[in-house]
Amino acid sequence: MKERFIKMGDYFITSDLHLSHDQEFLYGPRKFSSVKEMNEAIVERWNSIIKPEDIVYNLGDVAMNDISTAIPYLKQLNGFQWWIRGNHDSMKKIQQITDECKNISLISNPEASWATMFKYDKIYCYLSHYPTLTANYDEKHFSQHVIALHGHTHQQANFMYPNNPFCYHVGMDSHNCVPVALDEIITEIRQRWLDLQTLKIPVEDLYTYPMKGE
Repeated sequence: MKERFIKMGDYFITSDLHLSHDQEFLYGPRKFSSVKEMNEAIVERWNSIIKPEDIVYNLGDVAMNDISTAIPYLKQLNGFQWWIRGNHDSMKKIQQITDECKNISLISNPEASWATMFKYDKIYCYLSHYPTLTANYDEKHFSQHVIALHGHTHQQANFMYPNNPFCYHVGMDSHNCVPVALDEIITEIRQRWLDLQTLKIPVEDLYTYPMKGE
């Protein structure tokens, strides 16, 4: 049985690999000319930063279309992946991938696998495929906030809401098709929070956002 928490390596977060998703609207904005080029680049870039002992939380939509063509790429990825379900992750797909790829496991039983939450370096992290509002904005200390890490939107900006530092996009599309270190995420969110403190933005202005970058 695979253990949920493994005390080894570094922690990374990613989402929306969409391996084998043979649609130009997906691989084109990622600056690839074909799905094969995208698949190969994801493996190469992933393994350039992820070590075998690292832990990667994958927030869903791992592969599309013919899953049998994606599995060889998934098997090549370094590290151990905890999989949180996305909107394209059927139980049939999950079963096929986890049966064949020993480096990937669903985060929990299927009914409870849509999100997870843990404390890392005194910071509460809520992980889901979907963007979620989690923070209480009247809290004065950074560690009192809950940061929401998500995929799904395929945006090119890291922050879902430019004025809200606690909803952070970890997907491939805003991170050059590589997982991002959890330490780097927290550092970036903390700096965004500090910068926004000086602006004294009204709460009603925290929830406007662009979908195509900043």
